[in-house]
Amino acid sequence: MKRLLSRFLAVPLAFILTLSCSEEQDFNQFDDLTVTPTVASSIFYLESTEEMINAVPTFPVFYSQEFSFNPFNEQFVADHLLDGMLLYELENTTSKQLTLTIEFMDDANTVLDTETFTIEPEPAPLLTREVAYGPGGKNLDILTNTTRLRVSGQNLGDNTSVSPIADPTIIFRSAGEFRFRLQ
Repeated sequence: MKRLLSRFLAVPLAFILTLSCSEEQDFNQFDDLTVTPTVASSIFYLESTEEMINAVPTFPVFYSQEFSFNPFNEQFVADHLLDGMLLYELENTTSKQLTLTIEFMDDANTVLDTETFTIEPEPAPLLTREVAYGPGGKNLDILTNTTRLRVSGQNLGDNTSVSPIADPTIIFRSAGEFRFRLQ
């Protein structure tokens, strides 16, 4: 008798549960979704000893290098870039006053933007700079059209002096933070 009663109640109970737990699904919610991730990355790192700066035969230029920079070469990425911030840090423990320059170039070797940094000899404080691109900053097209960076360093001092600090170096680092709209 119990078995018959439980079978008799199981069918209506299952039917009631399926009706009570289901609701019409809205698959158009994705259209309302806005995602803006921030992507951070190191861009370049330059380190040079004072000994190398003094030994370079192309005085006053002690460093010059051009390298590819095309994180925005995909059209989807370039079209969805909202803004960016480039962060620079320059540390000098050498006896040299130095100038470092970054040139942002496009495919035709046109210089789109230039950042120049001059730092005093040691004891120079850590030099930091943040450069904004996008609303409230430089034109965002500079980033999206840049395909190469040229980094150069110039010794504004002499090529014989030596810092009294052990292992005197120049360290130049750069990183970027970029925000994208994915929808």
